[in-house]
Amino acid sequence: MNNFIGIVGTNSDNSTNRMLLQFIQKHFADKANIQLCEIKDLPAFNKPEDRKAPDKVQQLSDKITEADGVIISTPEYNHSVPAALKSTLEWLSYTNQPLIDKPVMITGASYGRLGSSRSQTHLRQMLDAPELKARIMPSSEFLLGFSLQAFDEEGNLKHQNKIEELEQIFDDFVQFVDITNQLVKTNHSPKKQTKSFSWEDN
Repeated sequence: MNNFIGIVGTNSDNSTNRMLLQFIQKHFADKANIQLCEIKDLPAFNKPEDRKAPDKVQQLSDKITEADGVIISTPEYNHSVPAALKSTLEWLSYTNQPLIDKPVMITGASYGRLGSSRSQTHLRQMLDAPELKARIMPSSEFLLGFSLQAFDEEGNLKHQNKIEELEQIFDDFVQFVDITNQLVKTNHSPKKQTKSFSWEDN
C-alpha cells in the first residue's frame, strides 16, 4: 500500500480544504496510508544566513522525501494560492528539494462556484519550477465549489457525483504514482543535478 502526504494548503484554522483532505484520508484508507501535514505553523520564508531550514520545515521535507506521493489541497485567494502555501514551496525548494520527481495530485475547495480552479492552475505552474520539478498528474483536477455546503455533520461529502468523481481521480493517482516511481527509478532521476542549484550563483 502506498504512503501519501496530504498538505493542507492554508494557514486557516477553519478550512474546507482541511475537511476535504480528512475525507480523502478516511474514504481511501483501504487504498493508501495518508498522513495530513499542516503548514500553518511554518514561518514565512526568509533565506537564513546559515542556509539551514527551520526544524518544522525540514521535518515536512523529510516526510515528503519518504512518501510515495503527495496530495495538495489549496483554496483560492485573489486568483492564486495562499501566501502560506507559496512560502512553504519556497522553503521546500531551499531544503533537500523533496518534490523533485515526486508524484503530486492537486485538489482544492472554495466557497464560490469555481472551486479553486485558478489557484490550481497557478500551483501547477509553480510545481513545474526547476527547484520543485514535481511530477504532477496530468489532465485531472478535483474542484469542490460551494464548499461550505459540501459536507455533512460527519465531514463526509454530501453529493454522490462528487464522491464518484473523486474516486476516479484518486484511482488514477494511485496508478500514476506506481508508474511514475517505476520510471524515475529506472531512468535515474536528474535530482542530483538539480540539487547543485544555488541562488548565490544567480
